Amino acid sequence: MRIGLVVDSGCDLPRSFIDEHNILVLPISIRIGDELFVDERDPDRTTEFYRRQALDKSHDAETVPFSMEQIRDLFLNRVVTNYDYALVQTIAQSRSPIFQNATDASHAILRAYKPVRKAAGVEGPFALRVIDSQSLFAGQAALAAETVRLIESGVKVNELRQRVEELATKAHGFGTFPDLYYVRERARKKGDKSISWLGAFMGSALDIKPILCGRHDQTFPVAKVRHFDAAVERIFDYTVKRIERGLLAPTVCVSYAGDAEAIKQMPGYDRFVQAARAHDVQVMTSMMATTGGVNLGPGALVVGFLAEPEEFE
Repeated sequence: MRIGLVVDSGCDLPRSFIDEHNILVLPISIRIGDELFVDERDPDRTTEFYRRQALDKSHDAETVPFSMEQIRDLFLNRVVTNYDYALVQTIAQSRSPIFQNATDASHAILRAYKPVRKAAGVEGPFALRVIDSQSLFAGQAALAAETVRLIESGVKVNELRQRVEELATKAHGFGTFPDLYYVRERARKKGDKSISWLGAFMGSALDIKPILCGRHDQTFPVAKVRHFDAAVERIFDYTVKRIERGLLAPTVCVSYAGDAEAIKQMPGYDRFVQAARAHDVQVMTSMMATTGGVNLGPGALVVGFLAEPEEFE
């Protein structure tokens, strides 16, 4: 059976990994004023997006995920004849309508795929499953990377689906960002009052940076740290502890809203990489999707892995 993986462009996998494993990307568009940027995980276009610093002073950017009709048409054109079964993994449904759009599209796809496969000379049924990753950005990427590993190991479809749905509840994304005021304004535009004006002002004045966790379809703070570099180092040090205690999958994903090469110069990164090597854990770094950049701001960092929930130390 030919099994394919589909993710949305908020999934922070390196483009080389996406191409190597034939992962299909559902684009998410970013509208800033009159300009529309379509994010298809193209490194050159994303680099240009960050280089232009379009987000630095804009809090009015809007994310536009593929509609139900667009997802249906993409599957009928590119998926149903190339695979017999497709897993669709989306960014946390609490943060985007793309999970619901993909779920609605799945019903239309299953009603319409038979003549498409027949015309292409492909025999047998087609099926798909839409899964909420319950995480964001690098956390979503960690789930996708493990899904690829399971598919290529030859796991049967039913076992694959059950295992991936279980792992989605274990996907973690830990992130921090340099500009608290930017995130406060983004949240305010969406009606989220969790970061008050006074809190943003005092946080900026004292250079306090929150560390956020995204898991179980929720995003919440787990720590507050003076200075961005110290917050980044604390995330890497915590990840080292989780690696040493044992992850549920041998991959950690790291994404940065800017040039991904900057990750290697961040405090704590070298210790993190050494720990990963010592425990046969693969490290994948990538430029953060523009969806993440829009919501967390330029310079944000997220580290994602699969593990049992524990208190952030």
